Amino acid sequence: MIQEDILLSSSLDPGFRPYLKKNDRAAKIFIWVVSIIVFSVITILARVKLNVSLGFDPHLFAATNAILNSCVTVLLIAGLLAVRRKNYVMHRKLMFAAIILSFLFLLSYICHHLFTGDTKYGDLDNNGIVSADEKTLAGSIRIVYYFILLSHIPLAGIILPFILFTSYRSLTGEYEKHKKLARITWPVWLYVAITGVIVYLMISPYYD
Repeated sequence: MIQEDILLSSSLDPGFRPYLKKNDRAAKIFIWVVSIIVFSVITILARVKLNVSLGFDPHLFAATNAILNSCVTVLLIAGLLAVRRKNYVMHRKLMFAAIILSFLFLLSYICHHLFTGDTKYGDLDNNGIVSADEKTLAGSIRIVYYFILLSHIPLAGIILPFILFTSYRSLTGEYEKHKKLARITWPVWLYVAITGVIVYLMISPYYD
């Protein structure tokens, strides 16, 4: 079983032993507080636009987001391959690298919305309104874009606590619980990362 394999690896590799002492109450409080704060900050700042000159195109933040999401996608797939090959130490390193890049993504995402505001798909003249003619020019792809976007946003909003709880179970050595959570967390996280890149590629032609 995977649990026995991991325990064996732990005994052979001191660096793979649990990093945290189990404390579910403290972990739950910490994870939910962090998740709520992050969600609240993103929700509030998404409604704010700062009219300042950065000295460079602020849409570079969006390009950075796409690059970070692409890297997270690669790391998630590599992490899955590593665990299937029972290379649990490499799996842990890859997944924590994905977490770090995801937090960098959050910072870049906030910066992008602060300095550019919202961009509407099909808004060729960047006046904030998609006219009937612009909708016609955008065609049915506009519906595809909003379908992807509306599936991406809620999943992106709920994935953080899942990532943190899954990581916590790994850090405390509760590998069976970690595995059960990962079966939910991994595909949702991967979907969020991939659709984040797709959304960027579809909306970027309409940046001013």
